[in-house]
Amino acid sequence: MRDAILLTFTAACLVIALRRPFAGLLTWAWFTLMTPHQAAFGVYGIPLNVIIAGVTIASYIISGEVTKFRFNLITSLIILFAGWLTIAQIFSLDAANSAPYFDRFIKTLLFIILCAQMASGKLRFNALVWTVVASIGFFAAKGAAFTMATLGQYRVQGLENTVLEDNNHFGIAVASILPLILYLRAEAANPWIKRGLLALFCLSIIAIVGTHSRGAFIALVFFGGFFWMRAKHKFTILAGLLLLLAPTIAFMPGKWSERMMTIGEATQDDSFMGRVDAWVINWKLAQAHPATGAGLRNSYQKEVAQSVDIDRAETAKAAHSIYFEILGGSGFIGLIIYLSIFASAFFSTWGISLSRSKHSLEPWKWRFAYYAQMSLVVFAVGGASTSMEMWDGYLIVIALIAALTNMTTAENKPTGFALATARGRNWRGRKRLQKILNDSPETT
Repeated sequence: MRDAILLTFTAACLVIALRRPFAGLLTWAWFTLMTPHQAAFGVYGIPLNVIIAGVTIASYIISGEVTKFRFNLITSLIILFAGWLTIAQIFSLDAANSAPYFDRFIKTLLFIILCAQMASGKLRFNALVWTVVASIGFFAAKGAAFTMATLGQYRVQGLENTVLEDNNHFGIAVASILPLILYLRAEAANPWIKRGLLALFCLSIIAIVGTHSRGAFIALVFFGGFFWMRAKHKFTILAGLLLLLAPTIAFMPGKWSERMMTIGEATQDDSFMGRVDAWVINWKLAQAHPATGAGLRNSYQKEVAQSVDIDRAETAKAAHSIYFEILGGSGFIGLIIYLSIFASAFFSTWGISLSRSKHSLEPWKWRFAYYAQMSLVVFAVGGASTSMEMWDGYLIVIALIAALTNMTTAENKPTGFALATARGRNWRGRKRLQKILNDSPETT
């Protein structure tokens, strides 16, 4: 029954996507973030996401939307990064091992580029934000219910066989959407939707605590501090956060508190030192192959790791850092491009937020820029301890920033009738000036 419902709904979405490519993009985002096919049985293994991607891309080209493709700094850097990953794969130390990760990352970047191009209006834009929040928020609410039912005795994890199955990954993903929940709440006109989003915000915080993830807890604390520093009503925000966190932490078991206390004793923790070993290996691989690195996830291969550090290779596996994953997989050049994507997105939101007092920007645009910047920073902090460089969620936020940049740039440039009028005024002004100069006694 579950399979039939999923297939019927997906088929309906694809039919709509044939006329409306963006409907296909939303379906693609839903499958990417929420992976509903993983929760089914009969359709498990059927490449539904590939079919959805194919229909969406074909419809995007046939509809003519592809002719409206617009480049900006963020989009250009994403394309450049995809090109550099291709070069890194060519020079991979173990091409067979890195090929599946390369294929997955390239497909993700293609999807992100389409998001940046197709989220071209407020309705589409907010629909994509809702898809991100609803997909991750569903599991956050479920995780919060599990935490409260068990009083935190067991850690919350994501759906099996997905990138968010790991409790650390899941906790940081939820922390990253907290600002997006606040953005949607600020945009909602219906008071019941506002209350529902506030409830989801509170449940998401409980779910983060319930993951028992130290990295996710650090991301949560960083979000709270960053939000409080930039908020106008600081006392209200602080009181609300304390009112929610204090009882949540109080009901957590002693083992949770003991685990969080080890944050200040990282050098004595075997788990953390294992990550340090992985960071050192990726650093040495980048030093040995500075341009292209060793190839994506090749540092996981014992033989590859032993080529630069025999002792650390015995315990090191995953890099547990988006930065060291990129560094070891695509070299220093790949890391520079990757960091440039973050930097360009961050400063784009900064510029849009500042421009609200200088230009007649619609409130939702600078409001999203404000919260998106917060989401980006929270993920950048949390990602320092997880291998989530291929996760679509934060990349969609970057794509939305790119789309917003396109929209604000278009607003600041006169087009159509306004452009013709401006050109006409300039032409008449030049003619008038020329007449004055010709009639002036000094020119005779």
